[in-house]
Parts: sequence; C-alpha cells; structure tokens
Amino acid sequence: MKSLSMLGKKIGMTQIFDKQGMAIPVTVLTVGPCTVTSINHQKSNEYTNIQIGYEYIKLNQINKPQAGLFNKLKIPYFKYLKEYKYLSEEIKDINIGKVLTIQELQVGNIINISGKSIGKGFSGYQKRHHFSRGPMSHGSKNHRQPGSIGAGTTPGRVFPGKKMAGRMGGKQVTIQNLEILDINIKDNIIVIKGSVPGKNGNILSIYKK
Repeated sequence: MKSLSMLGKKIGMTQIFDKQGMAIPVTVLTVGPCTVTSINHQKSNEYTNIQIGYEYIKLNQINKPQAGLFNKLKIPYFKYLKEYKYLSEEIKDINIGKVLTIQELQVGNIINISGKSIGKGFSGYQKRHHFSRGPMSHGSKNHRQPGSIGAGTTPGRVFPGKKMAGRMGGKQVTIQNLEILDINIKDNIIVIKGSVPGKNGNILSIYKK
C-alpha cells in the first residue's frame, strides 16, 4: 500500500555535521499525527480522494457545521483539513479515523514538500526577476528603472506575463527530492536536508515518493 501524504509545520533551520566534518543545512519539521476524515471514491473508481485532518482543537474553535460533521464521524476536531488524490489500486485498508504518523517514514526516504512561500510585498523588477541595473555614472538617468517593455503601435499593448514589478512571493511552491536525515518518533519530528518553503510555523504538505 502506498504511504499517505501528511501535513506538518516548519520549526526552523539549523546545521549538522557529517563524519567528514562538512556542514549540512537542514530543516526541522513536526509532522502529524494526521487522521483520515473522509474517503470519496470517484465515479470511474480509478481515483480516490482522501481527506486528512491535522492539529487538534477545541469545540469552541470551530463552527457548528464542522462540529456536527466531526461528531457524526466520531473523530476529534481538527484545525486543518486537506484532500489528496490517489489511484484506487494504491489505497487499501484505509478507514475513516485511521491515524497517520511519521512511523511510515524512514531515514533515507526521499520526499516532496509543498507550502506557501514567504510573501515579500510589492517588489521592483531587479529584486523580483533579477534584472541588471542601469549605469550608475553621473550622466545616466536609468539606475533602477525597468526600461523598454517592448510595446509600440504594433501590438499596441503589453503581453500578459511580462516580467515587471509586482507582488513577490506568497505562492504555493513545491521542493522535490528532499532526503530525510533523522526521525524522532516520540516528538513527531523529522530532519530533512535542505530548505522548505515559508517561514517558521508554516503549514506544509509532505508527499513520500
């Protein structure tokens, strides 16, 4: 059976040293426990949507429709819900209420992690797209200006997607092929090699390859 994807939080970054004394940048994550809250088989029966819940909360922290659903399923209340799509043949013996933990992961596993990148506000073209600046000499009047954007009588407009100043960051980003270096099952903590999207405390989706 394929391992189900889980939710977690970014704790922060640090570094560890290998046997040769080389510094390795690592990110510490807390992952799970997550609980299966819904199983929906599509009409074709080829795919199955499985929803999981993460982070327990109290009754007074959710609305009545959500509380009624959790009570009906006889499962705890969750702050975060996320649905994943799987091939039906990959998912067997999965029931509502099943608890997912990092025991399904092992040191050396390769995982993908998705999350929302840090928002940096409205940024100029140099910071946002790494364009070169203009001459800094006294006679130049083009230091950080964007310059020509290519529009003229023809086509008489700016093409969509033109690289210009605008909102930077705050988008869904996936980092692939991250290696698990250490696991602490007692505290639901994993240590992975490299960086992941977002700031400390950011909610992340963990996919095992």
